[in-house]
Amino acid sequence: MTTFPLIVFDLDGTLVDSAPDLIGALNFVLGREGLPPVPVKSARKMVGAGARALIERGLELEGRAMSPERVSQLTDDFIAYYAKHIADETRPFEGVEVALDELSARGFRFAVCTNKLEWLSKLLLDKLAISSRFAAICGADTFGVQKPDPIILRQTIARAGGELSSSIMVGDSGPDIGVARRAGVPVIGVDFGYAPVSITELEPDVMISHMRDLRGAVDRIMVAKTSI
Repeated sequence: MTTFPLIVFDLDGTLVDSAPDLIGALNFVLGREGLPPVPVKSARKMVGAGARALIERGLELEGRAMSPERVSQLTDDFIAYYAKHIADETRPFEGVEVALDELSARGFRFAVCTNKLEWLSKLLLDKLAISSRFAAICGADTFGVQKPDPIILRQTIARAGGELSSSIMVGDSGPDIGVARRAGVPVIGVDFGYAPVSITELEPDVMISHMRDLRGAVDRIMVAKTSI
C-alpha cells in the first residue's frame, strides 16, 4: 500500500477565524444571565478549549460562579444557538485554500483534528464549502478523548488512511503542540490563532505567521524527516 503524506489541521484559530461567531454565541448565553457582552477582540484568547470551557471563562470574567449542572445547561443553549449562526462571520484564514491547493497538487492529503464537536466541525466546513478537502474530520466526541490525548490524533490519522510516520500536525495552541508531541508527529505552529500564550513558547518544530508560508514549513519538516 502506498503511503501518502497527511497534514492534520486544528480547526478554530488555525484553519478558520471562528472567534466572532463563537463569542457571539457566548454573549447570547451571558446576556440571558444578565451579564454584559464580552468584546470579540479581548475574548479571542478564550477560544479553543471547547464550548464549556469558553462559557466558564466568560463567567469568570464577571466573577459569576454557577453549578456544574447550570453550566451544562448553558453549554447546551450555547451549542444550539451557535449551530444556527456557525458561519455568519467565520471564514477560512487568508491563504488557506491556496495552501491546500498547492499541497494537494503535490500529493498531500488533509484531515481535521479539533476539540470542537465533530458534527459542529462538519457543519462549519460544509457551510464554508471546504469539507470535501478533508479525508477525515474528527472532534472531541469522535473517539471520546480530546487533545492533547494522543489517541485523538492517532485515530484521526488512521481514519484518514494515513500513517504516523508520514503525518504533520498544524495548530495554534498548547493542546495542538501537546497532542503532536505525545503522538510522535512533527508540528507546525501558527501565530495568528487563539493561544493564550505566545506560540513560540510552546516550541513547535516550525512556526508560520500566514498560511502562504505553510508549503515552505512543510518542506522544512519533510527535509528534516529524510535526513534523520
